[in-house]
Amino acid sequence: MRRIETEADIAAGMADLLAADPRLIPVAEVAGPVPLRRRPPGFDGLARIVCGQQLSVASAAAIWRRMEAYGSPLTAERFLAVDDVLWRATGLSAGKLKSLRAVAIAEAEGRLSCAALADHPADEATAQLTALPGIGPWTAEIYLLFCAGHPDIWPGGDLALQVALAEAFGLSGRPTDKVARGLAAPWSPWRGVAARLMWAYYGARRAGRQAQPT
Repeated sequence: MRRIETEADIAAGMADLLAADPRLIPVAEVAGPVPLRRRPPGFDGLARIVCGQQLSVASAAAIWRRMEAYGSPLTAERFLAVDDVLWRATGLSAGKLKSLRAVAIAEAEGRLSCAALADHPADEATAQLTALPGIGPWTAEIYLLFCAGHPDIWPGGDLALQVALAEAFGLSGRPTDKVARGLAAPWSPWRGVAARLMWAYYGARRAGRQAQPT
């Protein structure tokens, strides 16, 4: 299965997208360079995504730095070896702690391999992750995009992507998750590159504000 691993993969996806859908040409002109932003697959990558949910970039980074004091890269085994009181002292919320503990236990018991999800079809990998407490579709899809390198993932529930679609195509309002996924369907098998493009477009229209959730 092809993965998005390098800048060359982004370039290949962009070339196919622009040829297939000329509406994306002006979007690309505004967006500028489309970043790769890859991290290795594994517990550490998923933990970082969970840590950053619904927080500012600065707040998430501060918590993550404190979490890294217990191991970097952070593995399931290292996570389980640390008492919950200490994890809470890093600033990790009770809900996020519960989610990460469930992931770590699943890994330790052999029911899940975050790293191996990179080798699974996207739907199957998403189902495995969302079966765990507190891991919703957005979290699973962001992990599969930026840690597993799946080329055809589109997080339809992402607010910045919805806003970017509305602005790029002159929609009357921000599309719903379902509508956003429908709009992105023609960009398969490169929806992961299209998502990066739309995040870059969103950021460029806001003077470089980071939109891509990594």
